[in-house]
Amino acid sequence: MVWLKFLLCVVIILFAGMKLARYGDAIAEKTGLGRMWIGLVLLAAITSMPELVTGVSSVALVKLPDLALGTIIGSCFFNLSILALLDVMHRHTPVLSKASRSHILSAGLGILLLAIVGVSIFTGERFSGLALGWVGLPSFLILIVYLVGARQIFYRERKQQADVLPDESSLYGGIPLKVVYLRFALAAVAVIGAGIWLSFVGDEISTTYNWSASFVGSLFLAITTSLPELVVTITAVRLGAVDMAVADILGANMLDILGITLADLFYTGGPILFQPRSLVSGVHITTALIAAAMTIVVILGLYIFGAYALFTSGIAC
Repeated sequence: MVWLKFLLCVVIILFAGMKLARYGDAIAEKTGLGRMWIGLVLLAAITSMPELVTGVSSVALVKLPDLALGTIIGSCFFNLSILALLDVMHRHTPVLSKASRSHILSAGLGILLLAIVGVSIFTGERFSGLALGWVGLPSFLILIVYLVGARQIFYRERKQQADVLPDESSLYGGIPLKVVYLRFALAAVAVIGAGIWLSFVGDEISTTYNWSASFVGSLFLAITTSLPELVVTITAVRLGAVDMAVADILGANMLDILGITLADLFYTGGPILFQPRSLVSGVHITTALIAAAMTIVVILGLYIFGAYALFTSGIAC
């Protein structure tokens, strides 16, 4: 019965996720906000919701900070793995060759946030006194870095959109904006609801088969809660919205790390990142390092392909 629930969640996410990407692309076209901003903030907020809910429920209901951190950091790892899958799908050229170099800023912020998490877990309970109440200072630092970074990306993207000439072609001219908003909202509710349900089904599966918290958080729940990102980004690439797909992945990772701050607020057993090894496994440091290294590869790819595009365009001139 539990696997039937799992299958039903997957089917809902597959159907609603495709609609979400399509109407997200329509919003980007009709509002002029740009695919990058829609992916980075709007789509990322929706597809990250299962990880955020799982992280909070792990500390608020079952008091397992290890499970919360495993789900959140593990999701960052698997989200970046989706980019490799997109490359396989994008057969003619590497997918990052079609993406804007503006993603380097959001990728860099993701690395900074992962570094804060990794260093904080490494120090452990030695710095547990660096807290306001039961919330650790690293959680506040994560919040500040995210807000400042998101603000900077918004202004940069808005300036770039203002410099771009309007496109005469319209893919969604026949759909009124109000209808687009309504359909996007319905798809978002379906993705969020099924994603949250999927996280609880995953927890039920782990309980049924007696899987450990570290394994469940870092692998099984991380994979299942990343399913919305997988469906939305694949659909976005098929629509030709590569920037929206890449922005969704990088934005989802930023929001996932921000979820640690939220989990810290609900965990009253002390700063969640300053817990002893008996409560928070050191394996999360390795996962954070791998995710940061993968993000560096993304930055290198964006930079190299962007430089190559400029070089070839100069030759063509």
